[in-house]
Amino acid sequence: MSIKIKFLSVVFLPLLTACVGNMNPTGGNSSPDYPFFITTQAQIVKNIAVPIGTKLVYQEQPFKQRKQDRLMSETKLTAIEFPHDQTILWGGVPITSINKFFNSEMHGYTVYGDFKRLPNTQKNRFNQLWQSCNDSLGITVKNTDDWSFNKENIADIESCSVNYQRYFKNNPKQQYFLDQLHQALNQVNES
Repeated sequence: MSIKIKFLSVVFLPLLTACVGNMNPTGGNSSPDYPFFITTQAQIVKNIAVPIGTKLVYQEQPFKQRKQDRLMSETKLTAIEFPHDQTILWGGVPITSINKFFNSEMHGYTVYGDFKRLPNTQKNRFNQLWQSCNDSLGITVKNTDDWSFNKENIADIESCSVNYQRYFKNNPKQQYFLDQLHQALNQVNES
C-alpha cells in the first residue's frame, strides 16, 4: 500500500505543482511578450515630452511581439517607462513610469513617483501627501489621450498606493485623504 502511495505521489506531485505555479492571468507561466518601442529621439507621447530611450509598451496584438522598429498607435499604449537614469516631472514629482489602468472601464492611469530624486526645496503639500502612502498614484481623467499633468483633464485621484482607494466609498478616512490629495494637486503650480 505504501509503495502505491509513493508511486502516485511521485507521478502526480509535479502535475499539482504545475497547476499551482500557473498564476499568470494570461494562462502561461511567463509574462506575455507585449510589443514595445524604445524612442530614438525626444518626442511627444500622450501630451508628455518623453526623452530618448523611453520604452513605450503596447497592448497584445496579433503578429506583434517584443521590440518594434517603429512607433505604434497611441490608442494601444499601456505604459510609458522612462530610461533608468532619467525621470520627468509630473506635478512637480519625478516619475519613473505611467501605466494605463488595467480595467478598461476605468479611464485613467497610475503614475509612479521617485521621491528619492525630489529635492527637499521642492516639497509641498501635494507631494508630501502622495509620498506618505507610497509611490503610486491612480488618476482618473476626462480625456485618455492626455497623460500629462493637465489639471483641467484630471477628474479625480482614484487611489494612492493600496492604502487609499475610491473603491471603498464607505470608508470616510480613505475618501477624506483622497479629497485632500486632489485638493493639493489642484494647488500645484507647475511651470
